[in-house]
Amino acid sequence: MEERKLEYNTEREKMAMPEYGRNVLKMVESLKGIEDKGKRTEQARAIVRVMEILNPQVHGVEDWEHKLWDHLYAIAGYDLDIDSPFPVPAAEDRQVPPMPIPLKTKPIKATHYGRNIESIIDLIASEPEGEQKNTMLRRLAFYMRQQYLIWNKDSVEDATIFHDIELLSGGRITVPEGLSISRLPDGNYSKPGMNMSEFGPRKPFNKKQFFRNQGKKAKHGNQ
Repeated sequence: MEERKLEYNTEREKMAMPEYGRNVLKMVESLKGIEDKGKRTEQARAIVRVMEILNPQVHGVEDWEHKLWDHLYAIAGYDLDIDSPFPVPAAEDRQVPPMPIPLKTKPIKATHYGRNIESIIDLIASEPEGEQKNTMLRRLAFYMRQQYLIWNKDSVEDATIFHDIELLSGGRITVPEGLSISRLPDGNYSKPGMNMSEFGPRKPFNKKQFFRNQGKKAKHGNQ
């Protein structure tokens, strides 16, 4: 008895529309062999119906029937002579690469602090000099120190954090002499997603809420 050799998809010709499967491809190839154009067209309608059954989600697409006929031509390599109810698509239309979507965000300068820190620094840089700005800088530095300790080491000098603020601000912020970060409250440093000392679980950053809190703390501090 002759041994039957297994045939693997990796050894077969690549399909233009793999989502419909190789059986539909065989049906389309058989369709091309029908000599009578009327019968070819009739068989093409039957194949489109099978494609609709195999791909029911196509009903959620606008002009879905037109899409199916376009897919039929794509499976056939655009070499199909039938009476289609829709205009015959061109192979070039399918080969047009998608337009790239430009990124509006700039690279993060210090990934261990995150993009939100840079946004806060941008806003603080626009504040007038004074005690309120110093309070905002102190609170920001306090949070940045927590972030630094999560990803780096067990201790960090205040000067390192303030230097990072000046660096990330592009020279727009100069930390006043004598400014220091308040002592960190007792507690463990946790990875993001877990409790973070007085800051609690990490939440999406809200710029307005951040500066509203700073204003309240500055007001109470002056009383």
